[in-house]
Amino acid sequence: MELLELMKYRRSIRKYQRRQIPREDMEKIIEAGTYAPSAGGGQRSIIVGVHNAELAEKIGRLNVVKFDRSKLSGSYVSADQPSIIDDPTIKGGFYGAPAVCIVFAVKNFLYSIPDAFCCAENMVLMATKLGISSCIVARGEETFEGDLGAELLQEWGIPENYIARCFVLLGYCDGEYPKEKPRKSQRSKIIE
Repeated sequence: MELLELMKYRRSIRKYQRRQIPREDMEKIIEAGTYAPSAGGGQRSIIVGVHNAELAEKIGRLNVVKFDRSKLSGSYVSADQPSIIDDPTIKGGFYGAPAVCIVFAVKNFLYSIPDAFCCAENMVLMATKLGISSCIVARGEETFEGDLGAELLQEWGIPENYIARCFVLLGYCDGEYPKEKPRKSQRSKIIE
């Protein structure tokens, strides 16, 4: 599939089968993240792959503990693939994805967030190419604030000056793959 076609085909999936993705595919997805652009070519982001559905679910629950609806700019995402924005009864921020990659970046670095999300974008494109569904989820900063989060970071060897910026959920779409949404008009301009 040509790159632009791949980008048009990719969807944010929030309903996953229980079936785990192959470890080799997770390795390729992580590798794609390591080739993302980074500020000054610094390659500062750290990617941790969780290839364990129970642990992914546990972290997903931590991800919604401090979810603050008052900071939303919209209140609707999708009927086909509802998010915690659409359905407050959803208790896990990872929607049952059996695998997740966590992108960590330097805490007080000006380009920490853009670097992390560039990694995430490369990863979801590689996942799509491999036939794996994905979704980028934010709220990384508050996910690991408690005791369990601190234990995990220490266990994984994440430096103290690093913070989780985002997550890339990985799995197989449960149900019909969503159709393309029409693009909103007047979102781009070329000035000469």
